[in-house]
Amino acid sequence: MPTTDHQAFHEPLADAALDQLFRQARTHNGWQDRDVDDTTLRALAELMKWGPTAANCLPARIVFVKSDDAKDKLIPLMSDNNKKKTRAAPVTAIVGFDLEFYEHLPKLFPHADARSWFAGNDSAIESTAFRNGSLQGAYMILAARALGLDAGPMSGFDEEGVNAAFFAGTKVRANFICNLGYGDPEALFDRLPRLEFEDFCRIL
Repeated sequence: MPTTDHQAFHEPLADAALDQLFRQARTHNGWQDRDVDDTTLRALAELMKWGPTAANCLPARIVFVKSDDAKDKLIPLMSDNNKKKTRAAPVTAIVGFDLEFYEHLPKLFPHADARSWFAGNDSAIESTAFRNGSLQGAYMILAARALGLDAGPMSGFDEEGVNAAFFAGTKVRANFICNLGYGDPEALFDRLPRLEFEDFCRIL
């Protein structure tokens, strides 16, 4: 459980932690031949679930693809430039969002009738599930980096094919796919530039 001593959270992280999470972290395309065990994946999920979502709705649903059989089902559904790196990655996370997330709100948000805010309102369901599921996918990447893993998020895949292969019979829909493991630094591209503060921020 997270600590309740919030005072401890009011100091910036050390530079080494900020480097690991952001400044030196990279999107990886090549992977070392190193396993990621199930205990680490469980630890990742335990971390990411504490990130904020609207009404604590937690709509993300993740399939961690590890086995050869599961990879064989996924690889043909990836775009051509994503197949090789997905095959090489020890784990590939399919990050989906559940369009029936609101059924869990009596447990997750018990101090109000939050289920009634969404049930029957397709527009609110879709936007809330997608927006907050995307947030959770970002939390997953940061949780992976915090645990010493590298990540390689991708959007090149057959969305309907992935839905049919991995989420059949559910209201879960694929959002994006992310390779996880220990990246091969020799396969990295040169670091790409980023926008300056004034190019994407305003203070009013």
